[in-house]
Amino acid sequence: MTGRRTRMMDDGNAEVLSRPPTPRQENKRLDVLVGRWRSQGQTVATRSEPSIRIVGSDTYEWLAGGFFLIHRVDVRMNDDKVEVIEMIGPYDPSTQAYAMRSFDNQGDFAVMQASVTDDDVWTFSGDTERATLVIAKDGDTMTATWERSDNGSDWRHWMSMTFTKVSP
Repeated sequence: MTGRRTRMMDDGNAEVLSRPPTPRQENKRLDVLVGRWRSQGQTVATRSEPSIRIVGSDTYEWLAGGFFLIHRVDVRMNDDKVEVIEMIGPYDPSTQAYAMRSFDNQGDFAVMQASVTDDDVWTFSGDTERATLVIAKDGDTMTATWERSDNGSDWRHWMSMTFTKVSP
């Protein structure tokens, strides 16, 4: 091992790094999510499915280095246990968004993007799911409204969630 570090560039070439890289300044905006949150909410009933109660926890913590935020979900949806691990980052200045990749205990995975407005309203968007997350000014509570689409253009309310911070 030579002790030299390399990083792959967008053009496929490797760049030799003389000192450890530092995360983009935009990653600091994710700090508001860091901590353990009590999660609760419910899905919206449809003609074919009843509403499902959701309770559990969400935890956000930085991976060493500060480039990626790890998001763990551990909830019950009625009697079903749902576990998810998600990596958020890095920030992409060309899209002004953070990449999101999630994997769950049922073998599903999703790729989404997160963006934030100047009013600190977060939007998570993917091909078939999207959410609006609003964090209270005191940073102790959050609310999320999730939507789903079968075709990417006709969206329907899917679930509403609230989060209360239980530890930083």
